[in-house]
Amino acid sequence: MQFAMAFKIIGVLLILFSTAMLPSLFLSLAAKDGIESAFATGLATTLFAGVMLWLPTRHLSRDLNIRDGFLVTALFWIVLGLFGAIPLWLSPGLELSPVAAIFESISGLTTTGATVITGLDTLPQSILLYRQLLQWLGGIGIIVLAVAILPMLGIGGMQLYRAESAGPSKDRKLTPRITSTAKALFGIYLLLTIACTASYFAAGMSAFDAVCHAFSTVAIGGFSTHDASLGYYEQNRVLLVSSVFMLLSAVNFGLHFIALQRRNARVYARDSETAFFITVIALATVVVCCLLLTTETLDFEDSIIHGLFQTISIATTTGFTTQDFSVWPLFLPILLLILSFMGGCVGSTGGGMKAMRILLIFRQGMRELRQLLHPNAVIPLKLDARRVQTEVISAVWSFFAVYMFCFVMIWLALLATDLDFISAFSAVVATMNNLGPGLGEVADHYGAVSEPGKLILCLAMLMGRLEVFTLLVLFTPAFWRH
Repeated sequence: MQFAMAFKIIGVLLILFSTAMLPSLFLSLAAKDGIESAFATGLATTLFAGVMLWLPTRHLSRDLNIRDGFLVTALFWIVLGLFGAIPLWLSPGLELSPVAAIFESISGLTTTGATVITGLDTLPQSILLYRQLLQWLGGIGIIVLAVAILPMLGIGGMQLYRAESAGPSKDRKLTPRITSTAKALFGIYLLLTIACTASYFAAGMSAFDAVCHAFSTVAIGGFSTHDASLGYYEQNRVLLVSSVFMLLSAVNFGLHFIALQRRNARVYARDSETAFFITVIALATVVVCCLLLTTETLDFEDSIIHGLFQTISIATTTGFTTQDFSVWPLFLPILLLILSFMGGCVGSTGGGMKAMRILLIFRQGMRELRQLLHPNAVIPLKLDARRVQTEVISAVWSFFAVYMFCFVMIWLALLATDLDFISAFSAVVATMNNLGPGLGEVADHYGAVSEPGKLILCLAMLMGRLEVFTLLVLFTPAFWRH
């Protein structure tokens, strides 16, 4: 294990992350809101820690192996969450405990969107912007961004990319070099953010709100600058703009790159995962809208608009709200939460298990049924006209089993903190799937969760963002064995 190289990388990334506090610091100084000292302290502390880790190891230049990649990836998200909490903890007016500040920071960085803060409408813009920036940086993945510059420091980045990237097709690169791949991903991410900002502004948002909500929309995060989330605007065109960009951000960014490169939108139609993802959301939207109409929960127009928006928001694990879906009739709240297990596509900013895994599990189930009818037949499992290797299917089933096992264990641990059954269940669904809003006591915010409960949910958010294995592998004896 190359601990010196790990410290060097974490140091460099902390130095980069400290710059994320600059916009809020400048905004605080300009507005004279009294929070500038919190951001200055957070920036100085993060920068100092990064420099102290980087200086002793600055002359080292070695390639990372896969173990180093897992270690750096997991450690950095944990360290980043701790340092990112400093401005929130020190900000006067928020009155957050250290644990609550860490919860808010990790929720932002993992693009979960679960919050312990209320009264957003009265908070200074510097704090609001900082929360949105945490989500925007977390959406693309700090580590995927950083591999674009690591080669210049003499550090190979492919191991980091594999540890951070999600899904069974993680080894497929857009370009021959990992640096170019990272730049391509960032370019698409930035382009979507700019387009989303312009669309929100045209739909009626202020310039500040348009930028902030574009950050959390493209990151599929769900943080808002208002307690009522996007329901604050009461404008259908805002919800439609948000729905479009949530869907775009939940699709594999590699497909966006290929579509732009070839100037051909047919690549989306030919991709099995995207087709499956859109089909599931379309069917769920029809069910939700029809039930809202038949139960007369909302009028016709609101049933269509809010049913569409809320389904997309929850299914993509964004977590924006316009209605309190937890009080919707029949099974609708549970249906929406279950949709979040699918989340976005592989290579997107969405959470959940990813649509690719759900699709492979479904097709494997269909294959087993056909095999029962024709026991002697050779029935290969194919995806996009390519045969899926047996080890890929095995890995998907292993991931599903471990994911659900961890889900149950975290759920039981949360119940032990005296949270009620429904609130605990929905809180684990919302945090492990990086969704945000839940049911019961966590429908609006997570302030009612105890301090130990918040720490448990921090673990759930990290496991969801790092796709379970990246974090769990650190606890296996084989990982540390030479």
